[in-house]
This record gives sequence, structure tokens and C-alpha cells, in this order.
Amino acid sequence: MSFGNEAGPAGAVGIWDRITIGQKRVIWAWAFLAVPIVFYVGIRFYPTFQAFWLSFTNWDLLRPARFIGLANYQRMWGDPQFWQVFRNTFAYLIIGTPISLVVSFVIAYYLDRVRFMHGFIRALYFLPFLTTAAAMAWVWRWFYQPVPIGIINSFLANFGLPSQPFLRSTEQALPAIMVTAIWAGLGFQIIIFMAGLRAIPQTFYEAARIDGLGEWAILRKITLPLLKPTTVFLVVFSSIGFLRIFDQVYNMTTNDPGGPLNSTKPLVLLIYQTAFSSYDMGYAAAQTVVLFTILLVVSLLQLWVLRNR
Repeated sequence: MSFGNEAGPAGAVGIWDRITIGQKRVIWAWAFLAVPIVFYVGIRFYPTFQAFWLSFTNWDLLRPARFIGLANYQRMWGDPQFWQVFRNTFAYLIIGTPISLVVSFVIAYYLDRVRFMHGFIRALYFLPFLTTAAAMAWVWRWFYQPVPIGIINSFLANFGLPSQPFLRSTEQALPAIMVTAIWAGLGFQIIIFMAGLRAIPQTFYEAARIDGLGEWAILRKITLPLLKPTTVFLVVFSSIGFLRIFDQVYNMTTNDPGGPLNSTKPLVLLIYQTAFSSYDMGYAAAQTVVLFTILLVVSLLQLWVLRNR
């Protein structure tokens, strides 16, 4: 028996000694990665697969989930509120993403040339990104209030312009919230664009100026092409942010979440209300699957388009 006990460890040591250094590195790498991988699978993949399963059931938290097939998706297809929310979500994406990227790039491009108080100005632009979304939304809600509370309407009144309804209008509510969302993410995009600009070697610019290229030609032929990896990252990151917009809408329209006649309601807010107000978990899971599919398709499509360009 003693011989058997000693042979086991000796055999194990022999096997370990016969493994190459490269193989040992791989084993140690997977050993250290095992815990975070298991943790990530548990908190990410399992809930995702569970949501797919729940989307085919009828579940209200009080009774066990009952399989109903594609009934939730058929209900969604004929739900006019879902299609309105779907249009709102894509309005945030299609309008908000390009505006935020253009504005942030222009600011970063000129801020990169500022030397006086550069760090302080950059910190001011980044400050909104550090501010909690709820606090920021309530401040902007205060800006949009009627006279004499609202700052924007008070400013318009000084020039004799009529007061605007903003959040109380079906036409102005969505742009008003979109302005807030763009402003909130502007600082992060500026910092990333500036990092991309700083990574471009100055020798390229010096050679271009020696060849007689102007600033516009340098921007078009050197800066923008070399900023492509940064732009791809920000396009995908910003698109996901606008597709998942929730905090600004929920806090700025807290009396009527989703705005007047659901004019500002995004898909995430609809999922939240379906799950935690109506307790229709199966239908909410189906809406979540649709949102996941949209995020996946939009992200892959953008990566493919920008890669080919």
C-alpha cells in the first residue's frame, strides 16, 4: 500500500517534468482563467439562455412557467406599442450616434491643439460622464421646465421668444432627451478620440506639410484613416449605449415614464415596465431577446461595414 501511495505523486511529477515550458504556461493560464470564466458563464451566459427559454413561456412569478411556443412573439408582432417603441429606439440610434461622434471628434480635434489649461478643460468635458445619470437627468429636467423655473425657457423669454413645451410635447420630448444623452456621453468619446489623435506619429504630419498638403487634406488623408480603429470602437460603443438608453428617459419623464403618448419610450424601458409593472415575465423575456438580437446585428453590421472601408 505504501508503494502505491508513493508511486502516484512520483508519476504525477514525472508527467509534469515531461511537459514543455510552453505547455506549462498554457496550463497555468487556463488554471487562473478557470474561476473568472466560470463566474462569467454563471452571470452572463446562463441568464441569457434562461431568457431565451422564458420567451417561449407564460410566467408571472406566481405560477410555474408554462410553455406557449411562439405566442409571445406573435403578440409582439401585433402590438402597436412595441412598434412605436421600436421606432423610438432606432431614432435614438440613427440620430444620436452620428451627432455625438461628429461633435466629440470636432471638440477633440481642436482641444488637442489647446495648450493653455488643457488638462482643466479636458476634465470639464469628462465631468458629465462621471456624474450619475439620475442626477444629471433631473438637472436637465429642471432646464426644460416652463418659466420662471426652466433656464432654457427663461433665456428664450429674454429675447421675446415663446416658451417651448419640451418634455411635455410629443414632438420635442424625444429630441430633448437625446440632447441630454449626447451630452452625457460626450466626455468619454472626446477622451478616446484625443487618445487616438495622440497615438498618430507626428512624422506623418511633418512629411505631409513638407509635401505642401493643407490642413483639410491632412485631416482627410492622414488623421481620419489612422483614426479608424478608434472610430470603430466608438461607433459600436455609442450605438450600444443609445440602443440601451434608459436612465435619461426614466428620470426625465418620471411622472409619465416614456413621455407623452410613449413618444420617448425606448425598448429597455418597455421591458422594465412589462416585467416589473405588469409582471409578464415571458413577454418581457421575448422583448429582451429582440433587443439582444438588435444589438448583435447592429454591432456586427457596423464592424463589417467599417472593416471593408
